[in-house]
Amino acid sequence: MDDRNAYEQKLRAKLDELQAEVDKLKARARGAAADARMDHEDDVERLEAKREEMRRKLEELRHSSDDAWDDIRAGAERAWSSLSESIEKARSRFK
Repeated sequence: MDDRNAYEQKLRAKLDELQAEVDKLKARARGAAADARMDHEDDVERLEAKREEMRRKLEELRHSSDDAWDDIRAGAERAWSSLSESIEKARSRFK
């Protein structure tokens, strides 16, 4: 397996982990008091938007030429970093 395929599989696994985390946060939001629920639901919506952005980056990677792959990979890394920070912020607010 080449580096490109390994990287794509790594991102796909991260996206699966993220979906599981978003599902947990959704469940917590449903169980929260009404005023907190709205804040939590907003957090979940933001996470889902970032997850979708990451999914699009993965698709770009899959369909990119070898020449463009490095640039798209860098963008995917930035998107993942932003997403990871958002997850951590949401987790801290859900406690």
